[in-house]
Amino acid sequence: MTAMNARCNSHGISFTLKGVTTTANDTWAVGAGSDDLAMKSALRKDTYNTLNIYFQTDLSGSILGTCSLPGTPDKSTYVSDGCNVQANTMPSGTVYGYNTGMTAVHETGHWLGLLHTFEGYSCTGNGDYVSDMPMESVSTDGCPTSPVKDSCPSAAGTDPIHNQYGLLG
Repeated sequence: MTAMNARCNSHGISFTLKGVTTTANDTWAVGAGSDDLAMKSALRKDTYNTLNIYFQTDLSGSILGTCSLPGTPDKSTYVSDGCNVQANTMPSGTVYGYNTGMTAVHETGHWLGLLHTFEGYSCTGNGDYVSDMPMESVSTDGCPTSPVKDSCPSAAGTDPIHNQYGLLG
């Protein structure tokens, strides 16, 4: 909550912890397909306006997280709404280099409607629909600084390697 509010408060967004539950379920720890839907169906709390974050230890595909984008709430989207976050990306976690809690912040940005700066994987088009962000045609692994990463050399600016969308800026 501290990391999320530190990044979001200046944008007029704040979060309040409403509760924490712990569930031990090896199948749900993976967060894949129908098992993910079963987990969210069983654990989801409150309304569509309430962010539910599921911290899981073995997310499918070795990803750090995933989150739903906002949409028109109906029964089919309501249940799957929320964020799945690799639990070991939290402070003191074992995913070194990513264990500061920022994965939860990043995924929450998606829940709020923010897209990646490399959305569309192109140097043309709308990208992330945020006009002050440089175009980026590929995602970034790590923090390349020498040479500076510029996947769209014909567009203004270099790749925002520390800001995969505007919320982190």
